[in-house]
Amino acid sequence: MNFWTKRPLYFKIFVMMIIGCIVGWIVGPGIKVISPIGDAFILLLKMLVVPLVFFSIMSGVTKLGSPKEFRDIGGSVILYYVISSIVAVCFGTLLGLLIKPGLDAQGLLGLANKVSYKQYSAVDTILAWIPSNLVGSMASMDMIPVIFFAVFFGVCLIIIGDKGKPVVAVIDAANEAMLKMTELVTDLAPYGIFALSAVMVGTLGSKMLAVAAKFVLADYLGLLGILLIGYPLLLIFFGKISPIQFYKNIFPAMIVAASTTSSNATLPMSMKCARERVGLPEKLYAFSLPLGATVNMDGFACSLGIISLMALQVYDISITAILVIQIVYMGLMLSIGAAGVKGTAVVISAVLFEALNLPMGLLPLIAAIWPIVDIGHTTVNVTGDLVGSTIVGSRKDLLDLEIFHNKNAK
Repeated sequence: MNFWTKRPLYFKIFVMMIIGCIVGWIVGPGIKVISPIGDAFILLLKMLVVPLVFFSIMSGVTKLGSPKEFRDIGGSVILYYVISSIVAVCFGTLLGLLIKPGLDAQGLLGLANKVSYKQYSAVDTILAWIPSNLVGSMASMDMIPVIFFAVFFGVCLIIIGDKGKPVVAVIDAANEAMLKMTELVTDLAPYGIFALSAVMVGTLGSKMLAVAAKFVLADYLGLLGILLIGYPLLLIFFGKISPIQFYKNIFPAMIVAASTTSSNATLPMSMKCARERVGLPEKLYAFSLPLGATVNMDGFACSLGIISLMALQVYDISITAILVIQIVYMGLMLSIGAAGVKGTAVVISAVLFEALNLPMGLLPLIAAIWPIVDIGHTTVNVTGDLVGSTIVGSRKDLLDLEIFHNKNAK
């Protein structure tokens, strides 16, 4: 027992995930009896999300010291997120064109004669980010309006200077309390992840539909390309740091992301890794990671490109250059607008099909295979947030290299 308690958290998480997979495989569907344990862990994580994001972003913004510093660091983070999302959806679209996941199923769900170029309004999307009711946005976990208000409020506190210091002190205290609560909940991660892994392996089985094999292949090729080629190159050339050491440092967050398949649920662990293992300052990660968990979905963006091509191929639609550009645009906007929690994939796919004026026949297939591919999506989403934060931190001389290279980090 003493051996176990002294092990680092990432070791415990990894071991319990492996044990959970083995137990789930042996027991089969009956393992669902322990699903309340995993559900409770997910609920605890979701309980943290809104207050953690709200207070950490306001605290992070106020620590930037001036509107100029906010513009400098915040602008760099946002620019990275937009560019990485565009590259991800382009990569997914390219893989869809090369692998042709829907080609063998042409006509299986009927045919569509043409695609109408229905506009997915960027203006409406941006207007939806402004909260008409902050409490309502918090209650529904609509995180972009919450983030918008937190950033706006934090910038106003910077502008008013000394008059805002009492409020800043309260926000900082609330943020510290949330970080402590986060620490207590993440200590339970190995046991929650054991249950989640066991139930996932024990119940998927027949849902691995043969007709979706090419989609799964294309999806994971895209995700592996981003993880093993894209991010390492960015870290080497723009961050000037070792990708191997970086991946070692963020491994606990990657494991939690794969287990929970929720960017927001992984946020507490991501922030812990950023602070204690990567060496990023709070004023950076407290802003960049909550924002990234909501708007930076590289894995999901890649998948949207593949889903678009699969649907067009299934319905025998001629793919033109204009259509590819539209797919990239919609992939960017929809991935930014997607919530970092479970259950959004089918809804976003429906919006995508509606924008392309395609039937919804593929939605059941996407829903069936999503538990398989979403493991990779969330891992890439979370990793991308930490990559962007680390690159910005390195380029702005905010990265603590002593912490980053600490081989004894827990």
